[in-house]
Amino acid sequence: MTGAKRAPRAVLPGVAAIVSLSLLAGCGGASPDSADGKVTLEFLSLAWQKQSVDANKRLVRQWNQAHPDVRVRYVQGSWTTVHDQLLTSFEGGEAPDIIHDDATDLTDFASGGYLTDLTPYLPEELRADIPRAAWQTTTYQGGVYGVPFLQEPRVLIANTALLRQADVRIPTARHPWTWAEFETVSKELTRDRNHDGRTDTYGVAWSLKEPVTQSMNLSLSTGGKVFVKGPDGKNRLRFGAAESAVPRLIQRQVNEDRTAPTTGLGMAGADTLPGFFAGRYAMLPLNFSYRQQVRQQAPDGFDWTVLPMPSGGGADGLAQGVAPQTLSVARDSGHKQAAVDFIAFLNRADHQAGLARGDWLLPTSTRALKDPAINAHRYGWKTGVDVAAALRPSPALGIRGYAEWKDKVATPAYQEFYNGAFGVGELRDRLVGDGRRILDRYQR
Repeated sequence: MTGAKRAPRAVLPGVAAIVSLSLLAGCGGASPDSADGKVTLEFLSLAWQKQSVDANKRLVRQWNQAHPDVRVRYVQGSWTTVHDQLLTSFEGGEAPDIIHDDATDLTDFASGGYLTDLTPYLPEELRADIPRAAWQTTTYQGGVYGVPFLQEPRVLIANTALLRQADVRIPTARHPWTWAEFETVSKELTRDRNHDGRTDTYGVAWSLKEPVTQSMNLSLSTGGKVFVKGPDGKNRLRFGAAESAVPRLIQRQVNEDRTAPTTGLGMAGADTLPGFFAGRYAMLPLNFSYRQQVRQQAPDGFDWTVLPMPSGGGADGLAQGVAPQTLSVARDSGHKQAAVDFIAFLNRADHQAGLARGDWLLPTSTRALKDPAINAHRYGWKTGVDVAAALRPSPALGIRGYAEWKDKVATPAYQEFYNGAFGVGELRDRLVGDGRRILDRYQR
């Protein structure tokens, strides 16, 4: 999120098929019908892994076999280019009927009038099966502009042998580490094994090449909001003790405790894996889907486990922000109910569970979360299920001007802060002071 437009997942070079502008232009916004009255719906899918693509195409075939008068045509898209290509297709009146995207895009597309408010079309069974917190990620100004169907928490992927050697308590979702305990554990895991004055193993490696999303999403665990509504109903920025607690801890680990390497500040998540396999880092805070890469790339005999992120305590506990993958309907589609019916078909509990397994993500469906394969302890699936109830809408969602604030203000400010260039007061001044001018421009 699905975000830096990571969307929900970073795209590996050469894996995703690129959707050309001409291909998207060929997705008829008018839902071309044949002479015999049959409907053809265009489905833009951003699935990119083979297992996920195969699962999507298999469901399209099943739908077409059961619905000969409402056929769906699968169109392969790419996370790397989808935002600009969709915007072009919306403005040209040539958008696909059914759109796979993530929740961070919905604010701009909904406010631009490009998406259908799904409220009158959604079947009650689908509404009831997806929790309210997930629906909030796709709700904008009272309308529902997407069905949230796959979500991705952040977890700790840890070297089991190093945890065992340090004799630390292993946390669970029911009894997680507090952030203070996590800081202590990170110190215990940091080792100079040959006593040459240089660290051989760091307790944790924070990959902070894209620092904004994870800094904000994890702040929910300590009661942070970052974006709040003012008395006038407009969005305002806040960066007090609750919002800064996790960033201050990360900055301490890098610059004071030396339990996290400074090299991590310029790394993406995948960049930390070689050092993790080599025993250089004991724990990695990573998005849930990275488990697949760990399974595929880990050396023979390497023992790893998946742990919940630390808790901020109190009512917020394990809360963290997410931006799920979504399925929306273009406003210009001539067959909105048929498009929603297909979306509901994709989101049957068994179907959603299969799509989640293909992407190594969590389903939003409460019934899909009970699928035995999703609840498996192997590869940390059960840890994800156990933290699912604590997932909340990312603070970034529903904020007009967020992308500009993130790129121009927040990213450089967080990067300099984590590098130790200045303290939390300067970080607050930049995020809130400079950010206010951007938000005000979008809310005139």
